[in-house]
Amino acid sequence: MHHRTIVWSLGVGLLAGAVFAAEPQTQPGENPNPVRLIRRQAQPLSAMARLGRDIFFDTNLSSSGKLACASCHSPDHAYGPPTDAPVMLGGPDLKLQGMRAVPSLTYLEKQPEFSIGPDDPMNENVDLAQLAEAGKTADRAQKNATSTAQTANIVPQGGLFWDGRADTLQIQANGPMLDPREMDGGSVEIIAEKLRNAPYAKKFAALFGERIFKDTKLLVAEATFAVGRYQFEEPSFHPYDSKYDYWLEGKARLTEAELRGLKLFNDPEKANCAGCHTSQPSRDGYPPAFTDTQYEALAAPRNLALSDTKDANFFDLGVCGPVRKDIADQTQFCGMFKTPTLRNTAVRKVFFHNGVFHTLQEVMDFYNFRDTNPEKVYPLSADGKVQKYNDIPAQFHANVDVADPPFDRKLGGTPAMTAQDEADIIAFLQTLNDGYKPAP
Repeated sequence: MHHRTIVWSLGVGLLAGAVFAAEPQTQPGENPNPVRLIRRQAQPLSAMARLGRDIFFDTNLSSSGKLACASCHSPDHAYGPPTDAPVMLGGPDLKLQGMRAVPSLTYLEKQPEFSIGPDDPMNENVDLAQLAEAGKTADRAQKNATSTAQTANIVPQGGLFWDGRADTLQIQANGPMLDPREMDGGSVEIIAEKLRNAPYAKKFAALFGERIFKDTKLLVAEATFAVGRYQFEEPSFHPYDSKYDYWLEGKARLTEAELRGLKLFNDPEKANCAGCHTSQPSRDGYPPAFTDTQYEALAAPRNLALSDTKDANFFDLGVCGPVRKDIADQTQFCGMFKTPTLRNTAVRKVFFHNGVFHTLQEVMDFYNFRDTNPEKVYPLSADGKVQKYNDIPAQFHANVDVADPPFDRKLGGTPAMTAQDEADIIAFLQTLNDGYKPAP
Protein backbone atom coordinates (compact mmCIF):
# COMPACT_ATOMS: atom_id res chain seq x y z
CA MET A 1 0.00 0.00 0.00
CA HIS A 2 2.91 2.35 0.68
CA HIS A 3 5.18 1.45 -2.25
CA ARG A 4 7.11 4.35 -3.69
CA THR A 5 8.04 2.84 -7.02
CA ILE A 6 8.24 5.48 -9.71
CA VAL A 7 7.37 3.81 -12.99
CA TRP A 8 8.61 5.24 -16.27
CA SER A 9 7.76 2.40 -18.62
CA LEU A 10 4.03 2.86 -19.10
CA GLY A 11 4.43 4.15 -22.63
CA VAL A 12 3.15 7.62 -21.82
CA GLY A 13 6.12 9.23 -23.50
CA LEU A 14 7.16 11.45 -20.60
CA LEU A 15 10.76 10.41 -20.17
CA ALA A 16 13.13 13.29 -20.06
CA GLY A 17 15.46 13.76 -22.98
CA ALA A 18 15.55 11.91 -26.26
CA VAL A 19 12.75 9.45 -25.65
CA PHE A 20 10.27 12.23 -24.99
CA ALA A 21 11.41 14.27 -27.97
CA ALA A 22 11.63 11.40 -30.44
CA GLU A 23 8.01 10.24 -30.17
CA PRO A 24 5.99 11.21 -33.27
CA GLN A 25 2.97 13.41 -32.67
CA THR A 26 -0.03 13.48 -34.96
CA GLN A 27 -0.89 17.02 -33.81
CA PRO A 28 1.28 19.58 -31.97
CA GLY A 29 1.00 19.18 -28.22
CA GLU A 30 -0.77 15.82 -28.25
CA ASN A 31 0.36 12.88 -26.16
CA PRO A 32 1.82 10.39 -28.68
CA ASN A 33 1.06 7.46 -26.36
CA PRO A 34 -2.34 8.06 -24.74
CA VAL A 35 -3.45 5.83 -21.89
CA ARG A 36 -6.75 4.95 -20.29
CA LEU A 37 -7.09 6.31 -16.78
CA ILE A 38 -9.30 4.67 -14.18
CA ARG A 39 -11.56 6.99 -12.18
CA ARG A 40 -14.10 6.12 -9.53
CA GLN A 41 -17.56 6.31 -11.00
CA ALA A 42 -19.62 9.08 -9.44
CA GLN A 43 -22.55 7.85 -7.38
CA PRO A 44 -25.28 9.67 -5.42
CA LEU A 45 -24.04 10.54 -1.95
CA SER A 46 -24.98 8.09 0.79
CA ALA A 47 -27.09 9.24 3.74
CA MET A 48 -23.92 9.30 5.86
CA ALA A 49 -22.09 11.48 3.32
CA ARG A 50 -25.04 13.87 3.10
CA LEU A 51 -24.92 14.24 6.87
CA GLY A 52 -21.20 14.87 6.59
CA ARG A 53 -21.85 17.62 4.07
CA ASP A 54 -24.14 19.40 6.51
CA ILE A 55 -21.49 19.19 9.22
CA PHE A 56 -18.71 20.31 6.86
CA PHE A 57 -20.53 23.60 6.23
CA ASP A 58 -21.86 24.15 9.78
CA THR A 59 -20.33 27.30 11.30
CA ASN A 60 -22.25 26.80 14.55
CA LEU A 61 -19.83 24.07 15.63
CA SER A 62 -17.17 26.75 16.19
CA SER A 63 -16.99 28.98 19.24
CA SER A 64 -17.22 32.08 17.04
CA GLY A 65 -20.24 30.76 15.16
CA LYS A 66 -18.49 31.86 11.97
CA LEU A 67 -16.00 29.10 11.15
CA ALA A 68 -16.81 25.78 9.49
CA CYS A 69 -14.60 23.16 7.88
CA ALA A 70 -15.45 24.81 4.57
CA SER A 71 -14.25 28.21 5.81
CA CYS A 72 -10.61 27.12 5.70
CA HIS A 73 -11.07 24.35 3.15
CA SER A 74 -13.01 26.34 0.59
CA PRO A 75 -14.74 24.42 -2.22
CA ASP A 76 -14.03 27.42 -4.45
CA HIS A 77 -10.29 27.10 -3.80
CA ALA A 78 -9.72 23.36 -4.28
CA TYR A 79 -10.70 22.81 -0.64
CA GLY A 80 -7.72 24.88 0.45
CA PRO A 81 -7.43 28.32 2.09
CA PRO A 82 -9.46 31.10 0.45
CA THR A 83 -7.04 33.91 1.33
CA ASP A 84 -3.37 34.78 0.86
CA ALA A 85 -2.73 34.90 4.61
CA PRO A 86 0.03 32.45 5.61
CA VAL A 87 -2.31 30.79 8.13
CA MET A 88 -6.03 31.11 8.84
CA LEU A 89 -7.49 32.91 11.84
CA GLY A 90 -9.62 31.08 14.39
CA GLY A 91 -10.56 31.00 18.05
CA PRO A 92 -13.55 32.65 19.75
CA ASP A 93 -13.02 36.02 18.04
CA LEU A 94 -11.30 34.82 14.85
CA LYS A 95 -8.14 36.62 15.97
CA LEU A 96 -5.84 33.69 16.72
CA GLN A 97 -3.45 32.52 14.05
CA GLY A 98 -3.39 28.83 13.26
CA MET A 99 -0.02 27.17 13.54
CA ARG A 100 0.42 26.02 9.93
CA ALA A 101 -0.77 26.82 6.44
CA VAL A 102 -4.02 25.08 5.57
CA PRO A 103 -3.44 22.10 3.29
CA SER A 104 -5.91 21.17 0.57
CA LEU A 105 -8.34 18.34 1.30
CA THR A 106 -8.35 17.19 -2.31
CA TYR A 107 -6.91 13.86 -3.42
CA LEU A 108 -6.69 12.27 0.02
CA GLU A 109 -9.03 9.37 -0.72
CA LYS A 110 -6.14 6.94 -1.27
CA GLN A 111 -3.69 8.42 1.23
CA PRO A 112 -1.84 5.59 3.02
CA GLU A 113 -1.58 5.46 6.79
CA PHE A 114 1.49 6.92 8.45
CA SER A 115 4.44 4.54 8.48
CA ILE A 116 8.21 4.65 8.35
CA GLY A 117 10.19 3.05 5.57
CA PRO A 118 9.03 0.80 2.72
CA ASP A 119 6.45 -1.95 3.11
CA ASP A 120 7.90 -5.21 4.35
CA PRO A 121 5.30 -8.03 4.46
CA MET A 122 7.71 -10.16 6.50
CA ASN A 123 7.78 -7.63 9.34
CA GLU A 124 4.17 -6.50 9.77
CA ASN A 125 4.51 -6.28 13.55
CA VAL A 126 7.49 -3.93 13.62
CA ASP A 127 6.41 -0.69 15.31
CA LEU A 128 7.26 2.90 14.38
CA ALA A 129 9.98 3.21 16.99
CA GLN A 130 11.81 0.12 15.68
CA LEU A 131 11.61 1.31 12.09
CA ALA A 132 12.75 4.78 13.07
CA GLU A 133 15.75 3.34 14.90
CA ALA A 134 16.67 1.39 11.77
CA GLY A 135 16.51 4.61 9.80
CA LYS A 136 19.28 6.18 11.86
CA THR A 137 21.95 4.04 10.24
CA ALA A 138 20.38 3.21 6.87
CA ASP A 139 21.84 4.74 3.73
CA ARG A 140 19.47 7.04 1.91
CA ALA A 141 18.91 6.59 -1.82
CA GLN A 142 18.75 9.63 -4.07
CA LYS A 143 15.30 10.45 -5.40
CA ASN A 144 15.66 10.57 -9.14
CA ALA A 145 12.73 11.37 -11.41
CA THR A 146 13.75 8.78 -14.01
CA SER A 147 14.66 5.97 -11.63
CA THR A 148 12.74 2.73 -12.04
CA ALA A 149 13.98 1.35 -8.72
CA GLN A 150 11.96 1.48 -5.53
CA THR A 151 13.02 4.26 -3.20
CA ALA A 152 13.57 2.20 -0.07
CA ASN A 153 14.40 5.08 2.23
CA ILE A 154 13.51 4.58 5.87
CA VAL A 155 11.72 7.89 6.26
CA PRO A 156 8.14 8.74 7.24
CA GLN A 157 5.40 8.45 4.65
CA GLY A 158 1.61 8.73 4.53
CA GLY A 159 -0.80 10.08 7.06
CA LEU A 160 -2.76 13.33 7.09
CA PHE A 161 -1.81 16.86 8.18
CA TRP A 162 1.67 18.24 7.54
CA ASP A 163 3.06 15.87 10.19
CA GLY A 164 0.99 12.77 9.38
CA ARG A 165 -0.50 12.50 12.86
CA ALA A 166 -3.95 11.41 11.59
CA ASP A 167 -4.42 8.16 9.70
CA THR A 168 -8.04 8.62 8.65
CA LEU A 169 -10.24 11.42 7.35
CA GLN A 170 -12.35 10.95 10.47
CA ILE A 171 -9.43 11.67 12.79
CA GLN A 172 -8.36 14.56 10.59
CA ALA A 173 -11.82 16.17 10.84
CA ASN A 174 -11.69 15.97 14.62
CA GLY A 175 -8.47 18.00 14.93
CA PRO A 176 -9.56 21.47 13.70
CA MET A 177 -12.95 21.09 15.38
CA LEU A 178 -11.32 21.00 18.83
CA ASP A 179 -8.21 23.12 18.18
CA PRO A 180 -8.51 26.36 20.23
CA ARG A 181 -6.76 28.26 17.44
CA GLU A 182 -9.09 26.96 14.78
CA MET A 183 -12.80 26.09 15.17
CA ASP A 184 -12.31 26.03 18.93
CA GLY A 185 -15.20 23.67 19.62
CA GLY A 186 -14.32 23.64 23.30
CA SER A 187 -14.93 20.00 24.13
CA VAL A 188 -16.59 16.86 22.87
CA GLU A 189 -19.48 17.58 25.21
CA ILE A 190 -20.06 21.08 23.80
CA ILE A 191 -19.90 19.84 20.21
CA ALA A 192 -22.26 16.98 21.00
CA GLU A 193 -24.83 19.38 22.47
CA LYS A 194 -24.66 21.50 19.31
CA LEU A 195 -25.14 18.39 17.17
CA ARG A 196 -28.22 17.41 19.18
CA ASN A 197 -29.77 20.80 18.36
CA ALA A 198 -28.52 21.13 14.78
CA PRO A 199 -31.00 21.47 11.88
CA TYR A 200 -29.72 18.12 10.61
CA ALA A 201 -30.17 16.27 13.92
CA LYS A 202 -32.97 14.20 12.41
CA LYS A 203 -30.44 12.69 10.03
CA PHE A 204 -28.52 11.30 13.00
CA ALA A 205 -31.71 9.77 14.34
CA ALA A 206 -32.57 8.27 10.96
CA LEU A 207 -29.13 6.68 10.68
CA PHE A 208 -28.51 5.58 14.26
CA GLY A 209 -31.75 5.91 16.18
CA GLU A 210 -32.54 8.34 18.97
CA ARG A 211 -30.13 6.56 21.33
CA ILE A 212 -27.18 8.14 19.53
CA PHE A 213 -27.94 11.45 21.31
CA LYS A 214 -27.34 9.86 24.71
CA ASP A 215 -23.80 8.75 23.90
CA THR A 216 -21.75 11.93 23.67
CA LYS A 217 -18.49 10.40 22.43
CA LEU A 218 -20.20 8.17 19.89
CA LEU A 219 -22.26 11.08 18.58
CA VAL A 220 -19.17 13.19 17.87
CA ALA A 221 -17.30 10.18 16.49
CA GLU A 222 -20.11 9.48 14.03
CA ALA A 223 -20.17 13.17 13.09
CA THR A 224 -16.49 13.22 12.18
CA PHE A 225 -16.85 9.86 10.41
CA ALA A 226 -19.65 11.41 8.35
CA VAL A 227 -17.38 14.32 7.39
CA GLY A 228 -14.73 11.83 6.25
CA ARG A 229 -17.35 9.92 4.30
CA TYR A 230 -18.43 13.13 2.58
CA GLN A 231 -14.85 13.81 1.54
CA PHE A 232 -14.51 10.28 0.21
CA GLU A 233 -17.76 10.19 -1.76
CA GLU A 234 -18.07 13.76 -3.01
CA PRO A 235 -16.48 13.79 -6.52
CA SER A 236 -15.24 17.39 -6.25
CA PHE A 237 -12.63 16.27 -3.70
CA HIS A 238 -10.95 14.07 -6.31
CA PRO A 239 -12.24 14.69 -9.84
CA TYR A 240 -9.01 13.96 -11.75
CA ASP A 241 -10.19 16.27 -14.52
CA SER A 242 -7.16 18.49 -15.07
CA LYS A 243 -5.80 19.34 -18.49
CA TYR A 244 -2.89 17.01 -17.78
CA ASP A 245 -5.25 14.09 -17.06
CA TYR A 246 -6.96 14.67 -20.38
CA TRP A 247 -3.59 15.03 -22.09
CA LEU A 248 -2.55 11.65 -20.72
CA GLU A 249 -5.68 10.23 -22.32
CA GLY A 250 -5.05 11.96 -25.63
CA LYS A 251 -8.00 14.33 -25.21
CA ALA A 252 -6.11 17.62 -24.82
CA ARG A 253 -3.05 19.29 -26.25
CA LEU A 254 -0.33 20.99 -24.23
CA THR A 255 1.19 24.26 -25.37
CA GLU A 256 4.87 24.48 -26.20
CA ALA A 257 5.57 26.07 -22.80
CA GLU A 258 3.58 23.37 -20.98
CA LEU A 259 5.42 20.61 -22.87
CA ARG A 260 8.77 22.17 -22.01
CA GLY A 261 7.67 22.44 -18.40
CA LEU A 262 6.62 18.79 -18.31
CA LYS A 263 10.00 17.73 -19.68
CA LEU A 264 11.81 19.85 -17.07
CA PHE A 265 9.51 18.52 -14.33
CA ASN A 266 10.65 15.00 -15.19
CA ASP A 267 14.30 15.81 -15.86
CA PRO A 268 16.67 14.78 -13.01
CA GLU A 269 19.29 17.16 -14.33
CA LYS A 270 16.90 20.09 -14.05
CA ALA A 271 13.93 20.40 -11.67
CA ASN A 272 13.60 16.69 -10.81
CA CYS A 273 10.12 17.47 -9.45
CA ALA A 274 8.84 13.99 -10.30
CA GLY A 275 11.39 12.51 -7.90
CA CYS A 276 8.89 13.35 -5.13
CA HIS A 277 5.80 14.49 -7.05
CA THR A 278 5.11 11.41 -9.15
CA SER A 279 3.72 12.36 -12.56
CA GLN A 280 2.98 8.90 -13.95
CA PRO A 281 -0.24 6.90 -13.62
CA SER A 282 -0.10 4.05 -11.14
CA ARG A 283 0.55 0.50 -12.27
CA ASP A 284 -3.18 -0.20 -12.16
CA GLY A 285 -4.06 2.83 -14.27
CA TYR A 286 -5.13 5.40 -11.68
CA PRO A 287 -4.22 9.03 -12.41
CA PRO A 288 -0.92 10.25 -10.97
CA ALA A 289 -1.02 11.51 -7.39
CA PHE A 290 1.80 14.05 -7.79
CA THR A 291 3.17 13.04 -4.40
CA ASP A 292 5.03 10.00 -3.09
CA THR A 293 3.60 10.92 0.38
CA GLN A 294 7.13 10.83 1.84
CA TYR A 295 8.51 13.45 4.21
CA GLU A 296 11.33 15.85 3.48
CA ALA A 297 13.30 18.47 5.38
CA LEU A 298 13.59 21.23 2.79
CA ALA A 299 14.40 24.07 5.21
CA ALA A 300 11.93 26.69 4.02
CA PRO A 301 12.79 30.14 5.41
CA ARG A 302 11.34 31.18 8.76
CA ASN A 303 8.07 33.10 8.43
CA LEU A 304 8.23 36.08 10.78
CA ALA A 305 4.59 36.92 10.02
CA LEU A 306 3.47 34.07 12.29
CA SER A 307 2.69 34.75 15.93
CA ASP A 308 4.61 31.64 16.99
CA THR A 309 7.86 32.94 15.53
CA LYS A 310 7.83 35.97 17.82
CA ASP A 311 9.48 33.53 20.21
CA ALA A 312 13.02 33.09 18.88
CA ASN A 313 13.19 29.70 20.58
CA PHE A 314 10.09 28.35 18.81
CA PHE A 315 10.64 25.92 15.95
CA ASP A 316 8.06 23.88 14.09
CA LEU A 317 9.84 20.58 13.54
CA GLY A 318 7.02 18.75 11.77
CA VAL A 319 7.18 15.03 12.51
CA CYS A 320 9.19 15.81 15.67
CA GLY A 321 6.62 18.21 17.08
CA PRO A 322 5.45 20.35 18.69
CA VAL A 323 1.99 19.06 17.68
CA ARG A 324 2.94 15.48 17.03
CA LYS A 325 4.62 13.91 20.05
CA ASP A 326 4.81 10.13 19.60
CA ILE A 327 8.15 10.03 17.72
CA ALA A 328 9.68 13.29 18.97
CA ASP A 329 12.73 11.38 20.16
CA GLN A 330 13.53 10.30 16.59
CA THR A 331 15.49 13.44 15.91
CA GLN A 332 16.67 12.28 12.48
CA PHE A 333 13.20 13.30 11.27
CA CYS A 334 13.15 16.77 12.84
CA GLY A 335 12.25 19.40 10.26
CA MET A 336 10.47 16.94 7.97
CA PHE A 337 7.02 17.68 6.53
CA LYS A 338 4.84 15.67 4.19
CA THR A 339 5.20 16.18 0.46
CA PRO A 340 1.81 17.54 -0.71
CA THR A 341 0.19 16.79 -4.03
CA LEU A 342 0.84 19.41 -6.69
CA ARG A 343 -2.67 19.08 -8.07
CA ASN A 344 -4.33 22.51 -7.87
CA THR A 345 -1.15 24.02 -6.48
CA ALA A 346 -1.42 26.82 -9.04
CA VAL A 347 -4.64 28.08 -7.43
CA ARG A 348 -3.05 28.35 -3.98
CA LYS A 349 -1.82 31.64 -2.57
CA VAL A 350 0.33 30.23 0.24
CA PHE A 351 2.96 27.52 0.05
CA PHE A 352 4.94 25.29 2.42
CA HIS A 353 3.93 24.38 5.95
CA ASN A 354 4.50 27.90 7.30
CA GLY A 355 2.97 29.78 4.38
CA VAL A 356 6.21 31.66 3.83
CA PHE A 357 5.81 31.85 0.04
CA HIS A 358 2.87 33.40 -1.80
CA THR A 359 3.64 32.69 -5.45
CA LEU A 360 4.85 29.75 -7.47
CA GLN A 361 7.67 31.97 -8.67
CA GLU A 362 8.93 32.27 -5.09
CA VAL A 363 8.66 28.50 -4.69
CA MET A 364 10.63 27.85 -7.88
CA ASP A 365 13.30 30.35 -6.83
CA PHE A 366 13.63 28.53 -3.49
CA TYR A 367 14.27 25.21 -5.22
CA ASN A 368 16.61 26.81 -7.71
CA PHE A 369 18.72 29.04 -5.46
CA ARG A 370 18.60 27.50 -1.98
CA ASP A 371 22.06 26.00 -2.32
CA THR A 372 23.73 27.94 -5.14
CA ASN A 373 22.62 31.44 -4.16
CA PRO A 374 21.11 31.24 -0.67
CA GLU A 375 21.19 35.03 -0.29
CA LYS A 376 18.24 35.10 -2.72
CA VAL A 377 16.20 32.89 -0.41
CA TYR A 378 17.21 33.56 3.19
CA PRO A 379 17.62 36.81 5.17
CA LEU A 380 20.97 38.31 6.05
CA SER A 381 22.17 38.83 9.62
CA ALA A 382 23.47 42.18 10.87
CA ASP A 383 26.98 41.25 9.75
CA GLY A 384 25.78 40.37 6.25
CA LYS A 385 25.96 36.60 6.68
CA VAL A 386 23.26 34.49 5.04
CA GLN A 387 21.00 32.89 7.66
CA LYS A 388 20.60 29.61 5.79
CA TYR A 389 18.19 27.02 7.21
CA ASN A 390 17.04 29.70 9.65
CA ASP A 391 13.86 27.85 10.67
CA ILE A 392 15.59 24.65 11.79
CA PRO A 393 17.85 24.48 14.88
CA ALA A 394 21.51 23.98 14.01
CA GLN A 395 21.63 20.50 15.56
CA PHE A 396 19.11 19.30 12.96
CA HIS A 397 20.66 20.86 9.87
CA ALA A 398 22.03 17.45 8.91
CA ASN A 399 18.43 16.34 8.28
CA VAL A 400 18.02 18.80 5.43
CA ASP A 401 17.91 17.22 1.97
CA VAL A 402 21.13 18.02 0.12
CA ALA A 403 21.18 14.83 -1.97
CA ASP A 404 18.13 14.96 -4.23
CA PRO A 405 18.37 17.20 -7.30
CA PRO A 406 18.16 20.16 -7.52
CA PHE A 407 19.36 20.36 -3.89
CA ASP A 408 22.63 18.59 -4.70
CA ARG A 409 24.29 21.73 -6.06
CA LYS A 410 27.01 23.71 -4.33
CA LEU A 411 27.39 27.30 -3.21
CA GLY A 412 28.27 29.53 -6.16
CA GLY A 413 27.47 26.81 -8.68
CA THR A 414 25.17 27.09 -11.67
CA PRO A 415 21.52 26.87 -10.67
CA ALA A 416 19.62 23.90 -12.08
CA MET A 417 17.11 26.07 -13.93
CA THR A 418 17.06 29.23 -16.01
CA ALA A 419 14.37 31.87 -15.63
CA GLN A 420 12.70 30.43 -18.73
CA ASP A 421 12.83 26.95 -17.22
CA GLU A 422 11.05 28.18 -14.12
CA ALA A 423 8.38 29.91 -16.21
CA ASP A 424 7.80 26.76 -18.23
CA ILE A 425 7.44 24.59 -15.12
CA ILE A 426 4.90 27.04 -13.72
CA ALA A 427 3.02 26.80 -17.02
CA PHE A 428 2.95 23.02 -16.65
CA LEU A 429 1.79 23.22 -13.02
CA GLN A 430 -1.22 25.19 -14.21
CA THR A 431 -2.29 22.13 -16.23
CA LEU A 432 -2.85 20.32 -12.91
CA ASN A 433 -5.82 22.48 -11.92
CA ASP A 434 -9.17 20.74 -11.69
CA GLY A 435 -12.07 21.62 -13.95
CA TYR A 436 -10.53 21.57 -17.44
CA LYS A 437 -13.05 21.21 -20.25
CA PRO A 438 -11.58 19.36 -23.24
CA ALA A 439 -12.74 20.30 -26.71
CA PRO A 440 -15.52 18.02 -27.99
